[in-house]
Amino acid sequence: MASQEYLDKMKVRQEYRNLWHTDLMSTIQRDPPYCCLAFWCGPCVSYMLRKRALYNDMSRYTCCAGYMPCSGRCGESKCPEFCLCTEVFLCFGNSVASTRFLLQDEFNIQTTKCDNCIIGFMFCLQQVACIFSIVAMIVGSDELQDAAQLLNCLADMVYCTVCACMQV
Repeated sequence: MASQEYLDKMKVRQEYRNLWHTDLMSTIQRDPPYCCLAFWCGPCVSYMLRKRALYNDMSRYTCCAGYMPCSGRCGESKCPEFCLCTEVFLCFGNSVASTRFLLQDEFNIQTTKCDNCIIGFMFCLQQVACIFSIVAMIVGSDELQDAAQLLNCLADMVYCTVCACMQV
């Protein structure tokens, strides 16, 4: 039942007509200092953005903005500031994505095809890096292990860069 609800939300998002002020390709050019801050201090920026998205009303806070199964089950109402702090440090990727979804749903903002490709590339690269690491572990080759570590590093850099761009 819940999965159908999420599918319905995804279909509704495809009909949104507003666009982000800055797409993911232009964020670094648009605001380089903030993009660097979001890259090097991602959890801090994620915390500030979620609080801003909630109009500084932490009584509205729900873990992962209500988009994850854990939402509403983490005791958020008792200590929302602490819960948000915990979310942005322990579930950073979910925190960034949840704030993005929250803003998309509130302001009817659609994600461009280019943004979807960038996000999809990020996920695929993470998966390829994981598979490559597993193969390197099974085979036991030092060269393959070095290549797997290099691919993991690249995947992490792309992940951090995309998360930073999503927060601009």
